[in-house]
Amino acid sequence: MTFFVGDRKEESCKQFVSQVAHVIGEKSKPLFASDELPTYASALEKEFGKVIVPEHTGKQGRPRLPYSVPADDLDYVTVHKTREGGRVVKVEKRIVFGNVQRIDERMMNSPSSKINTSFVERHNGILRQMDSHLKRKALTFAKSFRWLKAKLGFVAAFYNFVRPHGTLCKISNHSDLLHTPAMAVGLSNHAWTLEELMTVRVTQ
Repeated sequence: MTFFVGDRKEESCKQFVSQVAHVIGEKSKPLFASDELPTYASALEKEFGKVIVPEHTGKQGRPRLPYSVPADDLDYVTVHKTREGGRVVKVEKRIVFGNVQRIDERMMNSPSSKINTSFVERHNGILRQMDSHLKRKALTFAKSFRWLKAKLGFVAAFYNFVRPHGTLCKISNHSDLLHTPAMAVGLSNHAWTLEELMTVRVTQ
């Protein structure tokens, strides 16, 4: 899990994608999906691409500079929304990087049958419910960027390790047991207490 607090500018995008790459490590790359913010494509290509160094031709003139290309196994799609009168009337997927057949196969094995940003938008809504600093047009706006990041980190940890999710309990076939996202991905074997979360020792 990773999150990033920042604006929707190129530098913030690069830092966020770099964090994602660090979390993924040597694991196989997931299917990336986002809105049409153009900086995502360049950031993903930088982190998950490869650098091509052109061979010297021996001809006169300035030699071609090295350039990057997306990795063969990088799949990235965007959600394109068509609006009329301020309302969304059509949603389409657009493949930026990747193989069409491989992307379709990945979608068949995912919780959703269509490319969308609904999951992350829903998660953003939950974070706004849990952290009043994230609410729009409210008097509870954050006055310190440092403490905003610290509080959001705590909220994200609480959401994943402490708070049980009813849907996950049903999926695990143990509706009588507390089940958290951390348990679902094998990071924990039980739902943490708030005391555990506050006293855990984090190692780099």
